[in-house]
Amino acid sequence: MIAIVHHPAYVAPAPARSTYRWNKNGLIRDLLLAEGAAVAWHQPEPMPRQWLEAVHDADYVAEVIEARVPYEKTRRIGFPITPEVAARAVTVPGGTWLAAMLAFEHGFAANTAGGSHHALANTGAGYCVFNDLAIAAVRLIEEGTVARLLVVDCDVHQGDGTASLLAGRPGIATYSIHAEKNFPVRKARSTLDVGLPDGVGDDAYLEQLESSLVPLLDELRPEIVLYQAGVDPYDGDRLGRLSLTLDGLLRRERLIAELMKTRGIPVASTVGGGYGNDAHEIATRHVATIMALGRAFAAVPLPV
Repeated sequence: MIAIVHHPAYVAPAPARSTYRWNKNGLIRDLLLAEGAAVAWHQPEPMPRQWLEAVHDADYVAEVIEARVPYEKTRRIGFPITPEVAARAVTVPGGTWLAAMLAFEHGFAANTAGGSHHALANTGAGYCVFNDLAIAAVRLIEEGTVARLLVVDCDVHQGDGTASLLAGRPGIATYSIHAEKNFPVRKARSTLDVGLPDGVGDDAYLEQLESSLVPLLDELRPEIVLYQAGVDPYDGDRLGRLSLTLDGLLRRERLIAELMKTRGIPVASTVGGGYGNDAHEIATRHVATIMALGRAFAAVPLPV
């Protein structure tokens, strides 16, 4: 069975004046429920405040938790922070951390939300409130669960927040492969960035991914990978500038699984970006990638 992390708080009511597809996480849940016995469900606890504050400024954490984020920050995030959105923002990092803990046991686990890679120390940005990848990474290192980890970000947008928040932290490295001319305009510096020109398709993308990621994996030898599995490199995505087909996205996941399995590296995935007018189509993309990863890991166990 594929370990799936989900919490009812992920499905928050849409705040006023929001263009984000708030029903996406509920649709992802429903499509995964239809997989029946192929998946095993796990519910996370909210991330303890001390770990939120280990990455984000305490004043910003308080603004979110108390749902009093000022307008200039909500504008940057893309929606207002209601109490329901605040509860979601605190719970999603707990889900990414739980997915990591489950990945140690099963080889792979997926959070049905997360991948909020634009959130910075004192503000959210780009539909991201708290940076669950950075929070989970710091907790895994500081609690001594692992000594080395890598965040692999395959969203079409650079993981600028993750790169900024994790820069210089011992034992943590970051990798981002993205459309170079896409958001954000000002890129941060990951441990390794692979900026692609507009319109790159399946074969060229996968060649760039493998040729750049393999040496990094072999140099760093991470004990776990936190994976931002955004589906917005898809050709039809509203906010993407790359040209992957759905088959290309599935090939990406099978490649990620192969690279990690052969090295004995567990993977915890997050949903990441996926945008368009048809929320069901977006959710279908996300679920297809989750199931492709899960089935690839299930096919061959991690080396002992």
